[in-house]
Amino acid sequence: MGPGKTARSHGGVKSRTIVTLIALLAITRQTAADGLFDNLISQLMTTAATAQNYLEEAYDQRQGRGTVPPSAASAVGAGMELGDELLPTTPSTTTGFEPGSTTHGTRAPLPFWNPFVWLRPKAPSIPYNPDTDLSTPEIAVRHGYQAESHTLKTADGYLLTVHRLPCGRVGCGAQGGKGTGQPVFLQHGLLSSSADWLLSGPDKALAFILADAGYDVWLGNARGNTYSRKHVSFSSDETAFWDFSWHEMAMYDIPAEIDYVYGMRELERNDTTRNLLYVGHSMGTTMIFALLASRPEYNEKLEAVFALAPVAFMGHVKSPIRLLAPFSHDIEMILKFFGGNEFMPQNKIIRYLAKYGCELTEAEKYICENTVFVLCGFDKEQYNATLMPVIFGHTPAGTSTKTVVHYAQEIHNEGNFQLFDYGEHENQRRYGRATPPGYNLENISTPIALFYANNDWLAGPMDVANLFNQLHRTSIGMFKIPNDNFNHVDFLWGNDAPEVVYKQLMMLMQRYK
Repeated sequence: MGPGKTARSHGGVKSRTIVTLIALLAITRQTAADGLFDNLISQLMTTAATAQNYLEEAYDQRQGRGTVPPSAASAVGAGMELGDELLPTTPSTTTGFEPGSTTHGTRAPLPFWNPFVWLRPKAPSIPYNPDTDLSTPEIAVRHGYQAESHTLKTADGYLLTVHRLPCGRVGCGAQGGKGTGQPVFLQHGLLSSSADWLLSGPDKALAFILADAGYDVWLGNARGNTYSRKHVSFSSDETAFWDFSWHEMAMYDIPAEIDYVYGMRELERNDTTRNLLYVGHSMGTTMIFALLASRPEYNEKLEAVFALAPVAFMGHVKSPIRLLAPFSHDIEMILKFFGGNEFMPQNKIIRYLAKYGCELTEAEKYICENTVFVLCGFDKEQYNATLMPVIFGHTPAGTSTKTVVHYAQEIHNEGNFQLFDYGEHENQRRYGRATPPGYNLENISTPIALFYANNDWLAGPMDVANLFNQLHRTSIGMFKIPNDNFNHVDFLWGNDAPEVVYKQLMMLMQRYK
């Protein structure tokens, strides 16, 4: 059957189907209970949406866009059931095909109307929150806090922005002056920024809680995110700018930020005390573990480390990121489909991963197409609907493809906590051996507390226990969140985070004042 005939056939079926369904709908309105009626409407809308998808696929095939590129075919052959919809045939610099677009973004909408859209219950309107469009310091000022932005340079030339809350809402005067409290450094996780620690607002967000408790709060921003996209020699449009993973963040970013905090306190208050507390989430914990293991002198510069959802060993990861692990050494495929510079996976790849990570109901579909939630998980119990627009306004904040690949390599290599794998030849040149070495955790002497949750897709109990056993000499302890549904991002934005995480965290921090 030719393309023209296919389109005409669909048109006839569509007309008859719409008439029949509307008639059925009228009868159902009179005879069915509300629950049955709602269920029927849901099924009818799903059927119409399926027809829409079918017509879109047929349209793409007629335009010559329905084939799978050779690299995708090889991926399927390797055991990953990608399917035709996962990998588009567009160049890696595009974001994949969306309804109503062409290769150049001009395809006309398909002539199909879902007659049941008007029956869809309207979601309750979420009031606009200005924090959605504000920067980290602007969020702090809006809520009554003083805020500062500092720019520093790393040893390898990256310009990082560090944000600071030097005192609480009562004001610096009421707390004895600016920065009088013990300094605490908060480091965000993968695809995130300093804003993560403020998004929940006063009384809920950890940075605000710590500032009100009298701490001098410093918020890091890793290279490549919203606030740290400059270099003394490279533009962020250049591949050389993005040639880093969390290893470089650990070796250069964190040391520069720790030294800067101490330098500022000495300049402002002539305070040379080395009592900085470090709180990391997710990748923020990976970075500090790698630093302390590789540059032991920094153990003397930290009073204690508090690791929320700690990620080091990754042998039992449940996140869909594990599906990328088999291809973590296929550089050509990575460059083509994930971007050779900034990690910007095409929409169809994210949707594919989302099928394994989210329950794609109509209410949650948008949430589950956000990269952070796809990789980290979603917990209905801790879900705060009014906060979602604010989170979407700040995450994902950006990172390099190499950073995500480094995690995928760890999963692929039996979960080992190790340096980046460049392949046998390059490993030999860089490391003097065919395989990348692991981080020597025996070098860590800083007291470390590990906070973990049973439902964490990236930092599960078994992997955290493995880390704990290797830190036994200096570990403060493992602290399980008393909520079996608590997941990776709930440490930041969960409804119960202040009660089940921050309360105990601050009690432990008091020991090291």
